[in-house]
Amino acid sequence: MHRGGFLMVFVYMAAITLLMDLYVIFGLRTLTAGWASRQWRLAVLWGYAVISIGVTAYFLAGLSSYSTSKGMTPAHEWPLSLLLTLFVTKLVFIIVISLGDLGRFLYGIGDNVINDKPEGAPFFPARRKFIVQIGLILAAIPFSGFIYAMIRGKYDYKVHRTTIYYDELPEAFDGFTITQLSDIHSGSFDNVAAMQRGIDLAKEQKSDLFVFTGDIVNNAAWEIEQYIDRFGQLKAPYGQFSILGNHDYGDYIPWESPEHKAENLQKLKRHHTELGYRLLLNENTVIEKGGQKIALIGVENWGRGFIQIGDLDKALQGVDENAFKVLLSHDPTHWEEKVRYHKTDIHLTLSGHTHGAQFGIETENFKWSPVKNRYLDWAGLINKGNRYLYVNRGFGFLAFSGRLGIWPEVTVITLKKKVA
Repeated sequence: MHRGGFLMVFVYMAAITLLMDLYVIFGLRTLTAGWASRQWRLAVLWGYAVISIGVTAYFLAGLSSYSTSKGMTPAHEWPLSLLLTLFVTKLVFIIVISLGDLGRFLYGIGDNVINDKPEGAPFFPARRKFIVQIGLILAAIPFSGFIYAMIRGKYDYKVHRTTIYYDELPEAFDGFTITQLSDIHSGSFDNVAAMQRGIDLAKEQKSDLFVFTGDIVNNAAWEIEQYIDRFGQLKAPYGQFSILGNHDYGDYIPWESPEHKAENLQKLKRHHTELGYRLLLNENTVIEKGGQKIALIGVENWGRGFIQIGDLDKALQGVDENAFKVLLSHDPTHWEEKVRYHKTDIHLTLSGHTHGAQFGIETENFKWSPVKNRYLDWAGLINKGNRYLYVNRGFGFLAFSGRLGIWPEVTVITLKKKVA
């Protein structure tokens, strides 16, 4: 970020933060007004001010270093996450007390119009302490939720099991299992032991096939290097296959030259080999079992609003049109626009990319995330005319160093032959 741009960000951030903090402090003054100890009142007010200013400064320091770094790392994600946590907490508190203040304002106007108040009487009634207390209680909900998301939620791995039935599935593949990981974002990990629990969970599934559907790094190839031995533990009898996601191309950070960027991508491709994954770059391979075959197809990234170099036609070259086809494609918008109505009749597409926004609500009968406003299909299984898409919620995390409600996922898909 150039100096002028950083200065403008600082000015905007400082102005917004100052206005919000002033309003919060007014609320805290109401809360502490009746306290007998002046020292405790000052400790609450100054303590809040120091924390808020400190978090903002921490964020701006990380922001200023981002352009000279090798991309998004925990050193940038933690300041952003803390700032977001504090911002949402303050916002909830401000909304509650501002509603109380609106009530005071309306009551004050009505009272002065109707009643003949004595000279010197306050125009507006004093702010009620219980309104501030309600604001604190409600603000504590997002605060505690975000803190949990950052400390525990981002490593709270869940196995999602799905069984899909097909008429066209070769009989030898009846009961064939696929474990899918997506969006590892290895540059974001800050707890290796917790991350290893997710890898162990994937290993425990003992599936027939392992696939990885893109975004192994945030930006640079070096991010995965310290974890090659760990993610290389993922083995399956019928092989390990992978594709690239939009972050794998290094498009989101500055490079010294186009040659350095190209070298980074080639290095990343070699790392897939070192992991024991066969990287499919607009190509296909055959999985054979019991003398029967299915086609596994992998495309480079193609996403609406993102890099679009995935070439499905090229990837399908040589595939028997009657073959049972499984496609690996990072971005689910590729399925929406290029697969759903495609004449090649791809039976199953495995994607990731959305992370489910790393925030939302999921129950047995209800699923919501703000990412639904960006993606039509953003998590789980989708069926359109017996053409299935499965969107993995992601193994890792990015930008916000946490997950709440949309937990990191290990997908296990079982293919079954329909019984007539």
